[in-house]
Amino acid sequence: MADKTNMWGPAAAEGGPSILKRLLSLKDFEPAARRFLPRPIFGYVSGAAEDGRSKALAEQAFDDWAFLPRVLKNVSQRTQATTLLGRDYAGPFGIAPMGLSAISAYRADIVMARAAAAADIPFILSGSSLIRLEDVAEAAPGSWFQAYLPGEIARIDALLDRAEAAGYETLVVTVDVPVGGNRENLTRAGFSSPLKPSLRLAWDGAIRPRWIAQVMLPTLLRHGMPHFENSFAERGAPILSSKVERDFSARDHFDWSHIAHIRRRWKGPLVLKGLIRADDTAKARAEGVDAVVVSNHAGRQMDGMLAPLHALPAVAEAAGDMPVILDSGVRRGADVLKALALGASFVLVGRPMLYGAALGGQPGVAHAIAILKGEIDRGLALL
Repeated sequence: MADKTNMWGPAAAEGGPSILKRLLSLKDFEPAARRFLPRPIFGYVSGAAEDGRSKALAEQAFDDWAFLPRVLKNVSQRTQATTLLGRDYAGPFGIAPMGLSAISAYRADIVMARAAAAADIPFILSGSSLIRLEDVAEAAPGSWFQAYLPGEIARIDALLDRAEAAGYETLVVTVDVPVGGNRENLTRAGFSSPLKPSLRLAWDGAIRPRWIAQVMLPTLLRHGMPHFENSFAERGAPILSSKVERDFSARDHFDWSHIAHIRRRWKGPLVLKGLIRADDTAKARAEGVDAVVVSNHAGRQMDGMLAPLHALPAVAEAAGDMPVILDSGVRRGADVLKALALGASFVLVGRPMLYGAALGGQPGVAHAIAILKGEIDRGLALL
């Protein structure tokens, strides 16, 4: 197994910038990304709601559990191969949906989708992405699509029709956003959606010349001003505007009746993301949902929420044979293994993958994936 571990270690950074060889864990990616990204953009990616308790709790929860390894077991045939929603994957994790990714890395959604496809793990495209869902589906067939849906049947149907026509099979509906979280950190960092032109914003960009050269200028020259492309069936607002407001059509009346409607219309796997209660999980199963994602939205919505890992055992029990996916706070292979031991079928990882795209393009994402795969492989052997 030594050769496999080497393949998943530093050698995976070959073909990317030299900085990747200095990134030995997923936690190494964030400080490096801080030095690359303009302050408003890093603040958007890294930040959380209010005092950041939900974000911290999601990560700290993994420290509440410890392993009891078995020894003298033949582990030479260990494998990470996982079947989820009728499809085989090479590992038990995928890349979580993240909005506005293309302002952090050039063509970030396509970069992450291709890296995931090459590693044979799923990538989930965010409905708040800045690259057309059709372009991502063409670049990486088999990607999943995540939607933030309003309580308007006509707009729901139009977006579902568009995603289906593009070839998406798995639909993820995020259900923990009836209103936006209180993101004070965005104001402090100078971020808004869309971004508002200002001297401060210009200065924040000017002092990050590598970001300008590698992300902003190539994007503007080759693709024009990024827009919110997939919030609805029609194109949304530009990412930079002094006057245009983003369409945050009301989601506070989105309820289980809409999920039932979506289930009738959507032929492929349907996943609900953002559940944390056992009774909601049981309801999702009764409605014919195919899987649920236990998540606190990476701490970006309600502050002070129960950590998803702590919610996982009760959710898994309520889910029965319905797959449960854990999201939020995963930073180590050991975290993945703890989630699997507590009832998850799969996990999602977000920020480190986007940081990898920012720092090294597709090789950067591949390096992050390889680090996590290597840690999982080593953990499986040692357990």
